[in-house]
Amino acid sequence: MTDVLRLPDGRYDVLVVDATRDRDEFVIELTIIAGDHKGDVVSVRATGLDVDELDLLGMPGTLDVENGVPRFAIDE
Repeated sequence: MTDVLRLPDGRYDVLVVDATRDRDEFVIELTIIAGDHKGDVVSVRATGLDVDELDLLGMPGTLDVENGVPRFAIDE
């Protein structure tokens, strides 16, 4: 598994491969689906999502990394 802090800054196309909820926080496992890091799996934490963790599985999204700080958004 790749530490998201080791990913170079940039935008990554991802798929959600696992999601677990602990109270108001999600731990989301993402696999990168294109580019130099294709196949790498990264873990991010998210708050403020109003969704069941099972609904996240297989969802495409975008992971933006800026100054080592990740921001994940589900593609709609």
